[in-house]
Amino acid sequence: MKMNKKDIIKLLEDIALYLEIKGENAFRISAYRKAAQGIERDERSLPEIDDFTSIKGIGKGTNDTIRAFIETGASHVLNQLQEDVPEGLLTLLDLPGLGGKRIAKLYQELSITNKHELKRACENGSVEKLAGFGKKTVENILTALEEQGKRPERIPLALALPLAEKIEEYLQTIDEIDEYSRAGSLRRVRETVKDIDYIIATKHRKQVAAKLVEMEDVKSIIAKGETKVSVTVAGKYDVNVDFRMVDEKEFATTLHHFTGSKEHNIAMRQRAKMRGEKINEYGVENETTGECIHFSTEKDFYGHFDLHYIPPEMRETALDLEEFEEEVSYLQREMIKGDLHMHTTWSDGAQSVEEMVQEARRRGYTYIAITDHSKFLQVANGLNETRLRRQREDIQKVNEKYDDIEVLCGVEMDILPDGTLDFSDEFLSEMDLVIAAIHSSFNQSEDDIMKRLNTALENPHVDIIAHPTGRIIGRRDGYAVVMEELIEKAAKTNTALEINANPLRFDLSSKWAAYAQEKGVHVAINTDAHNIESFRYMDLGVRYARRGRINKDTVINTWSFDQLQQFLRRNR
Repeated sequence: MKMNKKDIIKLLEDIALYLEIKGENAFRISAYRKAAQGIERDERSLPEIDDFTSIKGIGKGTNDTIRAFIETGASHVLNQLQEDVPEGLLTLLDLPGLGGKRIAKLYQELSITNKHELKRACENGSVEKLAGFGKKTVENILTALEEQGKRPERIPLALALPLAEKIEEYLQTIDEIDEYSRAGSLRRVRETVKDIDYIIATKHRKQVAAKLVEMEDVKSIIAKGETKVSVTVAGKYDVNVDFRMVDEKEFATTLHHFTGSKEHNIAMRQRAKMRGEKINEYGVENETTGECIHFSTEKDFYGHFDLHYIPPEMRETALDLEEFEEEVSYLQREMIKGDLHMHTTWSDGAQSVEEMVQEARRRGYTYIAITDHSKFLQVANGLNETRLRRQREDIQKVNEKYDDIEVLCGVEMDILPDGTLDFSDEFLSEMDLVIAAIHSSFNQSEDDIMKRLNTALENPHVDIIAHPTGRIIGRRDGYAVVMEELIEKAAKTNTALEINANPLRFDLSSKWAAYAQEKGVHVAINTDAHNIESFRYMDLGVRYARRGRINKDTVINTWSFDQLQQFLRRNR
């Protein structure tokens, strides 16, 4: 098990939570929480910590727990607590207003162990009588219980992706499969998906079908035939997964058909009709002779219609297909030269500056920016001026060590609720790159939100506005921002806007990114990585940007380091 600091912190916080639910000694609970906080505040990464007891808040007991976890990949302490605490209690943590203390009270005083028992106790008045609860709290709990588990019509791409990756690990084990691919909304990188689609090329459909329904987490079988298998897979939300099985010669056309979108397919069928041809999911049929043509790849399919390849992300609407009669230059992952938004162990990241730089080098980047949180965001161990200056020394050492990458000393600075910025102009002038972001008071009025954003846009030291709407797909809509005003102001001040590549955010949306490009605003596609695994989001970010037809020159992290430096110094 490859661990980082976040794994240790989660272990300690989980132990504290279980202890709290059990009603254990408050000092013991506090010991584990303090240990977690101590590790969070320590600026070293896990491999750099030799002696955990040197960290404030960690004693012999918590040290032994940590060491055992690192050595074995498991925790006897946590395992025992998980056996002692009814599993159903943990699901109550998803309900708003229910933390460890309140769940402990429900468990110890009313013997509630799951949401069904909680619902009954709320309805019969037992919960309302408990100290610390009241009528309004009970009403909120009942409302949340009613909503909990209901599957929205479409689920966020971020929830579908891990499931798709797990499915693909299983598909790799089926020898009878010659080729497979994602299709539908998932392949087009839509923000949300209704279900998950796969196209499979195989000569052994019966054998493949039999193995597909044996896949782990299959909750129910909807259909099982020689052309299609449909199953429901259990997860946070139950998701339907459709597998369509075809011959190898039909694979490319079937993949195109079920990738969509509907509008794009209609446009392609119209183009075929003008040539006396008819597209179906298995090939292209000559309407006069009845001959059916097959293709080795989608590229060949498009080539048959005198078109260059159209990436799935750009098939969302009925594009002007004539544009693709000539080769179209579109954004590609290889064009990205660096990532300008990431976090390290100095704030709430899992890896050190050195480790993030190593991963960036492995991915071929020529520059990155370290942009840990600023002092206002204490929950993320934000950095004040003194710590940022110390971090600069750390970054300088790394810059001296490597000659194939430039590491910028940046910061993700909070735009405060009162409309001011977290640092003075004098201090900001010391930074190589400044990202401004809203992380608080999301319920403010439109006027207050725009005042905050305008303050950042008008500041000559602010280079990028991060995740400009603050949305989390499927969880919150974001704050009350007037996008047209934000983008037009960014154009006037020559401030870049971020396309946050984390699939939970995709912020700016592709729609507003397209509008920003139209208005001459530059964008930065960033991963907002809090660990080295999140670097992979850059691929998604590029594909998502293609949905908005974002071109290379619009994206500042496709530029050379010298070009980027000129932009960062534009107001200095």
